[in-house]
Amino acid sequence: MPYYLLASTLTLVLVRRSRNVLFPDTLGMQLGVFALALVPAAVTALVPWVRTLESMAARSLCGLPEEALATGPAESWAARGRTALWYTLHLLAGGILSGMSLATPPFALMLIALPVTGVPGGADAPYGLGDLSLPWQLLMPFAGLAVLALLAALSAGAGALLARCAPVLLGPTAADRLAAAEQHAMRLALRNRLARELHDSVGHALSAVTLQASAARKVLDADPEFARQALAAIEETTREAVGELDTVLGLLREDGAASAAPAPTLADLNGLLERTRAAGGTVTLAAPPALERVPPVVSREAYRIVQEGLTNALRHAGRVPVLLRITVNDEVVEVALENPVGPDRGRAHSPAHRRTGGGRGLTGIAERARLLRGSSSAGERDGVWRLAVRLPLGGGAGR
Repeated sequence: MPYYLLASTLTLVLVRRSRNVLFPDTLGMQLGVFALALVPAAVTALVPWVRTLESMAARSLCGLPEEALATGPAESWAARGRTALWYTLHLLAGGILSGMSLATPPFALMLIALPVTGVPGGADAPYGLGDLSLPWQLLMPFAGLAVLALLAALSAGAGALLARCAPVLLGPTAADRLAAAEQHAMRLALRNRLARELHDSVGHALSAVTLQASAARKVLDADPEFARQALAAIEETTREAVGELDTVLGLLREDGAASAAPAPTLADLNGLLERTRAAGGTVTLAAPPALERVPPVVSREAYRIVQEGLTNALRHAGRVPVLLRITVNDEVVEVALENPVGPDRGRAHSPAHRRTGGGRGLTGIAERARLLRGSSSAGERDGVWRLAVRLPLGGGAGR
């Protein structure tokens, strides 16, 4: 109606010979004003947010699935043009059917009642009804029912047409699909990062605490001093795990990780090695003294890789000596862990063991290396399990 009134006003200004242009009394004039009203409607549909409103209307009125239509505003002019075409088609079908819904039912009811009420107006009746003979008048109720059926069919047909056109005209463009795919990839990346952080930090802590508690229980009576040291190590390990858990959960808060404790880096490696040794492991470190010079992003990932490698050694090989070598040069950081294969190592990488919950550590290490455009390899050779990781110092993206 706003567009129709605007078109009527313009017609009143341009066509002064008509006495009642605001409410034209001829069908031709009404259709002309209605066609003119579609022009400003199409122009206003170029506003980006119209696509969002029309998509909501199409979902509600046409029963379309959410993924078939775009959810955001139309950014490109091509998308705006398709939205304007849909908006014009929507108003065109709605305007015609609205007019028919107002005019057709009274006319159909008049035809249905014609054999009882007679022809209104006698010989001057509209639509030539005054010239109908009695037999034809008796057929008019069927004609009235046919008119109502035609109106219902046209309404259903218009709805079906709009439902077919909506995904084409209001559906996501290639840019919309790309943006949605990027958002989905970002959500998956965040979920994978959280999973890696929880697996490496909390998983390492639980493995170390389990071994420390087991060792303390076995020597509680024979060596109380060692049991006290193991309990102290358990306390320190759990405290560190709570801090790292807070770091991971900080990623889920609205303020991100800014309010969480800083993630550990290679500069914190000594504490990790002490907790591993307290759990019964024997770790020999060969590393340069200036590990704090490694860029923070690379240093954090390298720490997690070392943590996961030590966890795997404790969990699957038992109390065996582990050699940890870290090499830093101008281009890469190289991390290598070696330990003799324990009785659990082969089983740990078997399909049956992975089904019970193991086998994610090496996958997480490989993902961390790929994020920094590095590489990793792991495997057994000559009774020794070797893990080797190369991380470029300048190839990682900030996180």
